[in-house]
Amino acid sequence: MLTFLGTGGGRYAAIYQTRSTGGVVLDTGGKRIHIDPGPGALTNMSRISMDPARTDAILISHCHPDHYSDAEVLIEGMCRGGIVKRGELAGSLSVMEGFEGLGPRMTQYHFNMVEKHSCVVPGDSLDVCGVETKATASLHSDKTAVGFRFRTSDGIISYVCDTHFREDVVNEYKDSRILILPITRPTKARIKCHLCTEDAVKFADAIRPELILINHMGVRMIHDGPEKEAAYVESKTGIRTVAADDLMTVRISDVIEISKAAIASRDK
Repeated sequence: MLTFLGTGGGRYAAIYQTRSTGGVVLDTGGKRIHIDPGPGALTNMSRISMDPARTDAILISHCHPDHYSDAEVLIEGMCRGGIVKRGELAGSLSVMEGFEGLGPRMTQYHFNMVEKHSCVVPGDSLDVCGVETKATASLHSDKTAVGFRFRTSDGIISYVCDTHFREDVVNEYKDSRILILPITRPTKARIKCHLCTEDAVKFADAIRPELILINHMGVRMIHDGPEKEAAYVESKTGIRTVAADDLMTVRISDVIEISKAAIASRDK
């Protein structure tokens, strides 16, 4: 299952919390993997009674605050307040060690809490709680940024990092069943180092996933209407495309079921 703790992205969406920027949680094989716990992650976990102590791994794609700001507190939750050494942590070079003035954001104090920590670069393969995971390439202002590709029992689920569109980046996500795309800007509003709606169409045509989930929406995207942008992508490609909502869940089996903005206790 996927849970979207926040679907906003970019500095202004994060500053004003136009939408939450809390990242995505993947529950698979009895393990819970939190990807990019930015501002709002812990608040929204509390809203839906998702216990931070049941987190098993934290992955951070790059060193911008809308992707990492809640990570240290979430690590402490994962490790039962630092009492139990457990869980896994992986992040880009900038996050884990620092690069060209960015980071590091994680400290030795938090490295000592977790059972396993690793710095990942594009092309790395890693085992995250028993899930075969690949770090994928990105063309972003943080030059060390990575996306993540998970091979699960329900197919390949791909989380694309903020990136400029380029074919070699797209090719990293071949055979994805579900493609989570960070569409920061709407049609005809491209900005550097981010994807816009036209890029979603090209991504979809190249990968042909079963489902596209639009995520990491900037203020202009949110104000222009994400549902309209998703409908445009679907009309051009014939691929089911959904603009994710905060607290939306996606249950994945033979059939994919989407529940939007449901506030409920899931851990009791």
